[in-house]
Amino acid sequence: MDRARRAVAPPPVAADSEAWARTHGAVHGGEALVRITVQGRSPSDAVVLHALHVRVVDRAAPLPWNAYRMDNGCGGAVTPRRVAVDLDRPRPLARPVDGLDASGAEVRKIPAVSFPYKVTSSDPEELLVSARTTDCDCRWYLELEWSAGGRTGTVRITDGGKPFRTSGTGGSRTYVHNSAEGRWITDPDSGQTG
Repeated sequence: MDRARRAVAPPPVAADSEAWARTHGAVHGGEALVRITVQGRSPSDAVVLHALHVRVVDRAAPLPWNAYRMDNGCGGAVTPRRVAVDLDRPRPLARPVDGLDASGAEVRKIPAVSFPYKVTSSDPEELLVSARTTDCDCRWYLELEWSAGGRTGTVRITDGGKPFRTSGTGGSRTYVHNSAEGRWITDPDSGQTG
């Protein structure tokens, strides 16, 4: 965000992070995570998800703003299929990647599965899209192709009707919130001082 650390409120609980970021005029830095849940209307009528496309609307130089790291929160009851997007590529693709399930006592690997996926009302699918960039301030959205009962369509996935926005943070000063001291401090893992 384009603010000095003294002008940034402490981070909220994960559930309130979207409103906090909007209030501060923040942009996703380095990576944006988009969770998509798709469910059919009945247990017997399947919807087939054929493809997920990435559409980059605009590219500019990365923003020279400070970066503020927040907690990512915790997952839900459905283990998502992971999808990676490299926004720095000239034509970004949504590429399925291996995921992890840590819902039990042990962590197990979930192998990547390529499209198509089938969903019903009793068998939903959740996709976790990780869109990363180091080289641009990108505005982008997703398109999900589907078919069901002889019908086909494409659903545009946006940030409340606007493109998602993700900026590289390579030259940014990165801060984390020290809750014991009640202030933002330089991220010790960023290699920066001061």
